Amino acid sequence: MFAVFNAARKSFVALLALSALLWLSACQPMALSGSGNFQAGVPVRVALLVPRGSEIGGDTLISDSLENAARLAVADLEGVQIDLRVYATAGEAQRAELAAKQAVADGAQIIIGPLRAESANAAAVAVAPSGVNVLAFSNNTTIAGGNLFLLGATFANTAERLTAFAKRNGKDNILVIHDDEIGGQLGKAAISQAIAQSGARLAGTVSYERSQEGVSDAIQRIKATKEATGANAIFLTSTSDAALPFYAQMLPDVGISPQNTQFIGLSRWDIPAQNMQLSGLQGGWFALPQPEAATAFSNRYAAAYGALPHPLAALAYDGLAAVGALASTGKPNALSGASLTQSAGFQGSNGIFRFRADGTNERGLAIGQIQDKKLVIIDAAPRAFAGAGF
Repeated sequence: MFAVFNAARKSFVALLALSALLWLSACQPMALSGSGNFQAGVPVRVALLVPRGSEIGGDTLISDSLENAARLAVADLEGVQIDLRVYATAGEAQRAELAAKQAVADGAQIIIGPLRAESANAAAVAVAPSGVNVLAFSNNTTIAGGNLFLLGATFANTAERLTAFAKRNGKDNILVIHDDEIGGQLGKAAISQAIAQSGARLAGTVSYERSQEGVSDAIQRIKATKEATGANAIFLTSTSDAALPFYAQMLPDVGISPQNTQFIGLSRWDIPAQNMQLSGLQGGWFALPQPEAATAFSNRYAAAYGALPHPLAALAYDGLAAVGALASTGKPNALSGASLTQSAGFQGSNGIFRFRADGTNERGLAIGQIQDKKLVIIDAAPRAFAGAGF
């Protein structure tokens, strides 16, 4: 794994792996919260926008998995009728805009999807005058707000969970290591803000070029910065299929090891499982959905459809779960922006989540640690947010 960085670089095109699917630049949607009115006892009309028909590899699989998960959620709802209609966007913003308009013309009271940020933004702007809210699969916080709410897990949410945990456990002088491209920059920004919010100290940041040479060149700078600042934790933005394995090997070689420094990851370090064999990652912390909830959802999906779900499928389930929970209240404005952002949140496929007033989201995450080459949950995900829930 360490000898061939070219393969890792090809994989690194998916630095945001799932995130890159979701995060593309876009304009801000119109700031309109939407009324979300509907009649109790009448099926709630929900539009699901998926990238079916796209020329992008994997979009057909993603589309099928999103639709399957949405239908699974509908079947799980009790006392709520959902009229779910699926619209193909071909993975294009213009098609997403047209699909959203058609969905509203067909009577949709809320839209779930589309997949990528540019398409989500276009759809939300198109239907904002109609007062229809959009629960997009994107995690691009720059497009959130108005009638556009994000279902995708954000860097900020993960960073906040981990830095707060680190602060409580005395790892409060944190050095951030990130690559110099968009994913690394976004990760660095999220971590830096989370550190400030938690009351911990930002020891510094070290960037690197996304190449084997770039990683090698950064090692001595990381060592020098750690020694100069006394950092007791290192927060890495890199994913498992890119620079992370190299840092796991090279940092201990210069005296920065799990024995004297807390390693923290913005991405999951238990996927793929062979990562947990790396000695440099032993004791490392990262955030993840509560495993029991995630496993239960995967098993339910597999039992219904004969295959495991795409990792993004859970977002479609969550969108329908939120709609169902709100519709069950019978309130005429149950799908409004104010209702969507109620503080209690919702129970989703991977645990609890809630929408924030700015259109972003908060998900209940567990803290995992690699111990003896195995995943161990050292701080369970919360089971509820403050306030009465569904």
